[in-house]
Amino acid sequence: MTGTSAPEPAGKAVLRSNDAVRERFPFDDTRDLQDARRGFLGTARDGRITDSGGRTVWDLDAYGFLGEDCPPTANPILWRQSRLVSDHGLFEVVEGVYQIRGFDLSNMTVVEGERGILVVDPLISAETAAAALALYREHRGTRPVTAVLYTHSHVDHFGGVRGVVTEEQVAAGVPVLAPEGFLAHAVSENVLAGTAMARRAAYMYGAALPKGPRGQIGAGLGQTTSTGAVGLIPPTLGITRTGQSETVDGIRMVFQLTPGTEAPAELNIHFPGRAALCMAENATHNLHNLLTLRGAEVRDPRVWARYLTEAVELFGESTEVAFASHHWPVWGRERAVAFLLEQRDLYAYLHDQTLRMLNQGMTAAEIAEELRMPPALERAWHTHGYYGSVSHNTKAVYQRYLGWFDGNPAHLWEHPPVEAAKRYVAFMGGADEVLRRARGSFEDGDLRWVVQVVGHVLFADPGNAEARELQADALEQLGYGSENGTWRNFFLTGALELRQGTVGSPTVTASPDLLRALSLDQLFESLAVRLDGPRSWDAAITVRWDVRDGPRITWRLRNGVLTHVRGPGPGADEPDVAVGLAEADLRAVLLGALAPGELAAGGRARVTGDIGRLVELLGYLGDPDPDFAIVTP
Repeated sequence: MTGTSAPEPAGKAVLRSNDAVRERFPFDDTRDLQDARRGFLGTARDGRITDSGGRTVWDLDAYGFLGEDCPPTANPILWRQSRLVSDHGLFEVVEGVYQIRGFDLSNMTVVEGERGILVVDPLISAETAAAALALYREHRGTRPVTAVLYTHSHVDHFGGVRGVVTEEQVAAGVPVLAPEGFLAHAVSENVLAGTAMARRAAYMYGAALPKGPRGQIGAGLGQTTSTGAVGLIPPTLGITRTGQSETVDGIRMVFQLTPGTEAPAELNIHFPGRAALCMAENATHNLHNLLTLRGAEVRDPRVWARYLTEAVELFGESTEVAFASHHWPVWGRERAVAFLLEQRDLYAYLHDQTLRMLNQGMTAAEIAEELRMPPALERAWHTHGYYGSVSHNTKAVYQRYLGWFDGNPAHLWEHPPVEAAKRYVAFMGGADEVLRRARGSFEDGDLRWVVQVVGHVLFADPGNAEARELQADALEQLGYGSENGTWRNFFLTGALELRQGTVGSPTVTASPDLLRALSLDQLFESLAVRLDGPRSWDAAITVRWDVRDGPRITWRLRNGVLTHVRGPGPGADEPDVAVGLAEADLRAVLLGALAPGELAAGGRARVTGDIGRLVELLGYLGDPDPDFAIVTP
């Protein structure tokens, strides 16, 4: 350790660990490499995908370095996975079914119909989706988009929709299919806790890290997230039950609903005419997250495993290829079924063994340290924790059943991080003594202990330059040895911010287009979580919104709580101000695009009462911080 602000080389402990990985696993097994290249038709000639202003939102050539041998600064398993995932271009799955892979975190699938094409999961950004569609048309002809399908409610499966179809085309009859509950989950996940999720996603996907052997090499599920325009066109045709069949442009599809698996609203699709099964994100070439590190609702591995069993029962005998919205397909009925059943066993084992161990009194951290996967599953490359991990997934199962508290009363009322850190450091003999001992632990390769104890010094004294350097160096070494892409990105982004300052939230999913898709109820709910409760404790304000050709909504601020109801609601009282206006103007006021004082101008609104009370209410709303500290207090 030299204490410089630049990335360090791999230390001895990491070198030993990565060498052991090379000896333990069958790197001479090339089936995945063959499958990932099968059906390749070509890729884009220009590697840069830009927005209308010329800003690069995706660079196809950024991961060219992965073609080299794995360096000492990367776990060989993660390097292998990242190399496979970084392959980009147009690939034929079977005749009539094509995937554009490597153009974003996810894949875009194109199914050819009688007149045009069905687009499944149009990536994150309009720019990357448009580039993917252009590549398909270059090789297969300029076929019109005759339908769009979202497999589930995560942004990398719908955000680029405006790159493949317009609202006018949808209004003219191009259907947009999605599972039941899609719209509510798609908008709520990216709004209510969207700022915190986006900030943590900056760590999870490592968007601010330099791409290279000592920086970002991928995220396991895909390389990273594009940074273009995120949009949403609401579905026009909902899939409401398993077994539902729809034919669009001559393409027959049979659906399996899988709510509560990888997303709260998700489905699998069987294409009987092609003997092809799309598994959405329920079965990919990795262990997925039960609780993603950016934050989300805990997923249910018991239900996840059950739906994978059901998929085999429903479609196994009539499937010759299984593919998903990430990674590469698996061809052959026997191989596809084996793949799905191993994925099933993966989630079932994590669930059942975590429950067995917690019922023996083990805590989440203890289970995460002890649980090991069966050898047969560990030998399968597609069960490895490139994206999810056994460690944080077992903790997610524990959280799902028992919550944050481990039952030990000593942990029931602990000091918050800064106050605890000050006391720890004082008990350990002061910052200088902690750092002296931590440097010894660093040289011994006990990196987990270094970041734990030096974290106390940083939270007790965030200005301690020596602690920042040692913590950055230790986090960096942990990143170099991590099999999991998102763990690597978290460790390396933490090191980057300790050395250079915060990087903020490079990718923001709560785009204006997504906010426009919020229902009025969702929009009011999103404002309620922005209310500064203590500042508004003594305020009592009632605002009535009379929406033309729409509802009457009563907005009340009492006791530091902002509520809304349709009509007058319980405990009805006279409003301080009533405003009659169009829904578009109401949305503009709530989103800050239109000042309350402008409502009456030009006859836009009918205002009765004291408009100043509305101004006061809006003044109690705070703005979230997309740059909040993570590795320092």
